[in-house]
Amino acid sequence: MTTNQSQSILLAGASGVLGRHIARALTDAGHKVTGLGRSEGNGVRADLMDRDALLRAVDGQHFDTVVHAATALRKPPMRHRDMYATDALRIEGTAHLVEAARATGARRFVTESMVFGYGYGDFGDRPITEDDEFGPRGTDPELERHLAGMRAKEQLTFEAAGLEGIALRFGLFYGPGGTENILTLLRKRQLPAPADHGRVLPWVELTDAGRAVAAAVVRGRPGQAYNVADRTPLGFRAHLLCVAEEFGLPRPMTVPLWLTRPMSYAHTMFSASLRVSAEKAERELGWTPAYPSSRDGLAALRAATAR
Repeated sequence: MTTNQSQSILLAGASGVLGRHIARALTDAGHKVTGLGRSEGNGVRADLMDRDALLRAVDGQHFDTVVHAATALRKPPMRHRDMYATDALRIEGTAHLVEAARATGARRFVTESMVFGYGYGDFGDRPITEDDEFGPRGTDPELERHLAGMRAKEQLTFEAAGLEGIALRFGLFYGPGGTENILTLLRKRQLPAPADHGRVLPWVELTDAGRAVAAAVVRGRPGQAYNVADRTPLGFRAHLLCVAEEFGLPRPMTVPLWLTRPMSYAHTMFSASLRVSAEKAERELGWTPAYPSSRDGLAALRAATAR
């Protein structure tokens, strides 16, 4: 479906940090966006985990495309259990939303996915592409719980009969609405970080992420996944140092990696090293990051907040 005409789009998670950027990008592209979520201000108020209530909420409505950007996260996850509600939402919530999409006559279903679906280990220097295995079995029960959620979310998206399913595998988010949480923790010196020792992760600025969704709505190929990340992978601590330097805040304390084990999910991220290629998204979606590196995006954020 390659068309530039205006579409009616149902956006699950519209009031979330990423959802707000997606809504703005879709609106700027000329589409009509209806938010779906539990909070006031959504055009369709429903909980994705409540199938019957969701189907009642969309009864009689029509949308061309449904975008799934809903998570259960209200702050950065530090422990494995902080991810449990999102893990469940990725499986049961996605199944319910696919059913709702069919009920509204939608033709296209675009879902938010994550690069950690490739795994949480050290992948070396070779950039991972969409042809690499996605959703391998986790090396322990906690990791398998998270990977199973990402694996099922994409499977449900691609296998939904009658829907053109597309998945965007995002890097770690930062930027307006996201970095502010980090600023608070750095100011209070509550965010220690181990040295990266050559480990890097993919990042993507939130307005860039929103534009990628808008591009996928129009130009994404059914049944395809796209990595969406900037061109400068950066270690977690290196990213925090950029934030601290840009905003004139104290540098995060350096701690040994083992000392972060009580923050079990954060420890897993600190231990990971992953590069991805976003060449497919740039080629097929016509998307390029306005901010090729975290430093570029953070400089723009600081300039915007200084105004």
